[in-house]
Amino acid sequence: MALAQSCAFCCRHGQGVYKYHRNMNESGKKHARCYFRRYVLLSPLQSCYFVLKVQTNEWFQSSSKQISMKPPDQRNSFKHRKAVYQTDWQLLKRIRKLLLSLGILLGLHCLAMVWFEGMTWEQAIWLTLTTLTTVGYGDLSAQTASGQVATIVLVYITAITMVTLIISDYIDYRFLRREKIRLGKWKWNMIDHILIINSPHQNTEQYFQRLVKQLRDNEEYHSTPIQILTDQFPDGLPLGLSELGVTHYHGSPDNQGDLSAVNAHTAKHILILAKDDTSTHSDGTTFDILHRLMEYNLSHLCVVECVRDENRVRMQKLGPKTIIRPVRAYPEIIITSMLAPGSEKVLEDLITHDHDHPCRYDVRCEDITWSDIVCALIKADQGTAMAYINTNNEEVVIHPRPDTRINCIGLIILVKTDNKPTQTDIQESLLHYKNRKQKWDNRQKALEEGDGEKEDGEAEEN
Repeated sequence: MALAQSCAFCCRHGQGVYKYHRNMNESGKKHARCYFRRYVLLSPLQSCYFVLKVQTNEWFQSSSKQISMKPPDQRNSFKHRKAVYQTDWQLLKRIRKLLLSLGILLGLHCLAMVWFEGMTWEQAIWLTLTTLTTVGYGDLSAQTASGQVATIVLVYITAITMVTLIISDYIDYRFLRREKIRLGKWKWNMIDHILIINSPHQNTEQYFQRLVKQLRDNEEYHSTPIQILTDQFPDGLPLGLSELGVTHYHGSPDNQGDLSAVNAHTAKHILILAKDDTSTHSDGTTFDILHRLMEYNLSHLCVVECVRDENRVRMQKLGPKTIIRPVRAYPEIIITSMLAPGSEKVLEDLITHDHDHPCRYDVRCEDITWSDIVCALIKADQGTAMAYINTNNEEVVIHPRPDTRINCIGLIILVKTDNKPTQTDIQESLLHYKNRKQKWDNRQKALEEGDGEKEDGEAEEN
């Protein structure tokens, strides 16, 4: 009943001074009167709230007093309005309005100088600008009373104050812009950039530093903009990443608005990292992101991390450039797969024993070129030589030049899992190739000597 009365009370009254009568039966009949002085318009629901407070005796005052009360939700109303006002687009809108008003004032002052002082337009503009900037060379000034009043009202009081407001708002805008950039709320207008979606949960800064440095080492991407879409840096990027020229946007990749904010449609490459490289649930999130990008014909730009190999078939149907297994210890792998699509197959094959894998063979080789070793093993179908162990310091030398003459105590060879040669096979293949090459060299030498003798005989006959 009280609520119904309160609602009826609120519907009958809009704003102004509200008078509410209440009868109370405490030690006899007492009469009390409460006054609610309103400074701003209350909604009916808010009015009901205050009337019920009076009926519960929480905000009851005696009939001899008249009180002024401000609702709790309106105590910070001006603060709230100020916070809403302090946005970048509101500041820019206000600056534009102030500039337009300033231009009108300056135009009126120029017109007044031409009209009252008989100046030319060039002189009027010169006087207006020197007065506005408070330089005041003194070569021109208003002489008539009307011109002086116009200068005081239009320039001294209004225009100079307006310039101060414009400068203040612009400084606020710059501070707000810098803060938004730091917190990842600024929308960059990027083109041909590298977009990284998601971030690893552990060692995030170290991972991104190694990844970005690997990119910067490539001449083609030395100055390419890099942006990260993640929600893991609410207080801004670490200093080490900021110094590498990386920007970030604080958001979620499953939000279409956040994907638009990072300009995914103009990116040159898109790297989609697994949220958790140890959880297969990350593949669901990755699939959703890839599907969103596929709807905008952007999936061909994506390098995707997939935790479970069985999910690769489903992701492959969406048309990404590359799908790799997440390897947090070596972020260089994802960069290599981005720069050279297909190389990830080679790298993954080297790690696993499914098809091919590297093996070490302790065979000695002396004074032989690297090209001879590679040719000997390939012709014997015993694998591909990748590196050798130096005899002097046991250093592993990877992929030397073909004409390098080496002395080694071992070889690193990429062999087939189902056709793995023994150490004896490798030694015999190298020896066999060396003998064949020696015979070939001797034959070529003999032919050259024979041709030389024939030429000498023909020369003697002539």
